[in-house]
Amino acid sequence: MTRFAKRTSASLLVAAAALAATTLVTGCGALVVGTAIVGGAMIATDRRTSGAQVDDEVIELKANGRIGETFPNGDIVRINTTSYNRMVLLTGEVPTEADKTTAEQVVARIENVVSVVNELSVGPPNSFNERTKAAFITSKVKASLVDAKDLFANSIKVVTHRGVVYLMGRVTEREANRAAEIARGVSGVVKVVKVFEILSEAELANSAARTGAKPASAP
Repeated sequence: MTRFAKRTSASLLVAAAALAATTLVTGCGALVVGTAIVGGAMIATDRRTSGAQVDDEVIELKANGRIGETFPNGDIVRINTTSYNRMVLLTGEVPTEADKTTAEQVVARIENVVSVVNELSVGPPNSFNERTKAAFITSKVKASLVDAKDLFANSIKVVTHRGVVYLMGRVTEREANRAAEIARGVSGVVKVVKVFEILSEAELANSAARTGAKPASAP
């Protein structure tokens, strides 16, 4: 391998690592997920194991890459992938029903993917203004969940597409209903879809024992 090829490969690896945003820091017990260091108090609110958190980041990276290869025309296809505890949510727009099915099949074949929730819309891609509005709604929903004293906001992932808010996470029935109630109260939200993994109180307690995450207390 030439020096240029080695340097190029190294650059690609660095870029992939940055995109995955997943780094295990040995010796300090911290896990970097996204842009936040998950450790101490932060890890206590994430009900996934550290392995599941890493898998989710890798799944999203691989899904984006394979979707890009399958649908190279980004002007007519826009697909967003969100993975939580190895369950993948697809949102965005594709031209045809066949494309919608193909996207789901591509993602379902990725290693460690347990299930795919296909919420792709058939039609033209959203405009920049529409995407900006969706991002703003997501930020408002997240802020409202943080303000709630009977929920751990960091255990809930929020995705918005065309005014529809999708909520993901490992929660009890009470927490799922409470989070949905809060999201519905945010201006601009058209509909709330719960894509939760529902746990019983006993399952949550067992999960907390394994991951160190604490269950939220009812008001």
